[in-house]
Amino acid sequence: MKPSSAPSRGAIVLAFATIYLVWGSTYLGIRVAVETMPPFLMAGARFTISGVLLFGYMLAKGAKWPTARQWMDQAIAGIFLLLGGNAVVSWCELRTPSGITSLVLGAAPVFVVLLDWLRPGGSRPTLGIVVGVAVGIGGIALLFGPNAIPASAKPPVVDIIALFLSSLSWWIGSFYSRHAKSGGLLLMNVSIQMLCGSFCIILTGLILGEGRALNLSLITPQSWLAFTYLVVVGSIIAFTVYAWLLQNSSPSKVSTFAYVNPVVAVFLGWLILGEPMNQRIVLAAAVTIGAVAIITVQKTLSTP
Repeated sequence: MKPSSAPSRGAIVLAFATIYLVWGSTYLGIRVAVETMPPFLMAGARFTISGVLLFGYMLAKGAKWPTARQWMDQAIAGIFLLLGGNAVVSWCELRTPSGITSLVLGAAPVFVVLLDWLRPGGSRPTLGIVVGVAVGIGGIALLFGPNAIPASAKPPVVDIIALFLSSLSWWIGSFYSRHAKSGGLLLMNVSIQMLCGSFCIILTGLILGEGRALNLSLITPQSWLAFTYLVVVGSIIAFTVYAWLLQNSSPSKVSTFAYVNPVVAVFLGWLILGEPMNQRIVLAAAVTIGAVAIITVQKTLSTP
């Protein structure tokens, strides 16, 4: 649904500041929450609560019940965004530090470009994008090369692969959400994404046996506090702002959160949880984030 009038510059700036800072901090929140909560059930409960609150609010405000096409479109977007793009991240943070998680996700656009180039009929990248990809691969090599990350904090290969796939799922869901033709009010669509996505997340957690591992008496106050932050600030506020930005700004501009969030996440992980921070990690982060910036700018310039 297209906005009826152009939003103010102040509203756009505030929205970008929200997804830059809040989503950068959610990596820390997830890491603390999954210390004593099963990851898929935690993520599913997070978005169930958020979705129910938003859905109920919209009905109370007089919004019409969504059509079958709205349910279908937003369910598809929600599964890609929340099951693939978020819950998998929570699962990976059982083993991988929040700052490293954010850097891997931040580097994903580098590999999305490669995949798009290698697929049948794929888009041939411009010289600028090739340079960006090369720089990005260099940043990844710095990050995961010998002695860059302490052995106790080095993510397993399965997490690295899962995080790249998670980032790809997120961008698929974002693209689908932006171009869905079913219309509907923004907040209602967001609530449907949360409800349908959370159902699939919880189902996944139960299939993986997380129900047997859940023990409410063992959940620490820190995990409950982190969970509350994720529900209220990370989901209801930031996710709604992100969906609004997709309708009111270009995808290339919105995607800039991918190279701002890691800076926030790495700093907070180091400051609060004592996660690894050394010159090699800082250099790798700068190179990788710079590469994503180059790719984003080049893709914007090459778009007619």
